Amino acid sequence: MRQRRTKAEIAQLEYQIMEVLNEDHPQSVRHVFYRMTNPRLTTPVVKSDQGYKQVQQRISKMRRRGDLPYGWISDATRRGYHVPTFANAGDFFEQMRHMYRGDLWVDSENYVEVWCESRSLAGVIEDTCKENAVSLYPSGGFSSLTLPYDAAELINAAYGDRIVNVLYIGDYDPAGVLIDKKIEEELRLHLDDHIPLNFIRLGINPDQIELYDLPTKPRKPGDKRSQHVITTVEAEAMPAAMMREELSVAIEEFLPYQAFEKVLVAEQSELRALDLVAAQLKEMSS
Repeated sequence: MRQRRTKAEIAQLEYQIMEVLNEDHPQSVRHVFYRMTNPRLTTPVVKSDQGYKQVQQRISKMRRRGDLPYGWISDATRRGYHVPTFANAGDFFEQMRHMYRGDLWVDSENYVEVWCESRSLAGVIEDTCKENAVSLYPSGGFSSLTLPYDAAELINAAYGDRIVNVLYIGDYDPAGVLIDKKIEEELRLHLDDHIPLNFIRLGINPDQIELYDLPTKPRKPGDKRSQHVITTVEAEAMPAAMMREELSVAIEEFLPYQAFEKVLVAEQSELRALDLVAAQLKEMSS
């Protein structure tokens, strides 16, 4: 039975957590946990449920003490539902102007969206998807029939004249390697026949496991699915910064040349026009 950590060991563990998150944030608790299992650290944790709980507890205490900014930990699994209201039309324009984005994909023959296995993963890659103006779907494991149907219907209605490219991130385990296959199957079932679909498993895949030396676990005994999967790797085992970088590169391969530069110029002019409309509406309401 392992002895309780000393005060010095707890302080060192918190220092390591802060270093990892200061270097790159936001990250999920599980991402941080995998970084803490590195045996080269001064105070590593055991790659087990108990080790995860230790990291989770330390992060909670650090946040409550004010040592660790709350926003540095992502949690897309729990969100509130809000009803926005506005004092007048001018107030609406003023508050909503920050939502205006030029369409990066307006001149592209491609449509891109991202799917991931869990909401915790979605919280880590959400900003990358927003930056590149692509939709993000957390499937929550084996997806409901409704989610891929709704996604396909949106594509049929709005993007049916483009090549559809779906980038997927999920666990590499007997169940995880089947989830993306099921999502692809459901999307193909509901997409119009003329729409080409490229479904790309961006991670986790065997090449990444070997290239990045990702921590593995043995498959659960008795699981008869996907017999070719000998060892398993959770998606969160890949460092968050590395995951976001791979996703950005994959998305940008489909973007038109200098899309960001062209859209930025148009946005600046259009935002000025929106500011004028907001000022006029507020004046009319006063």
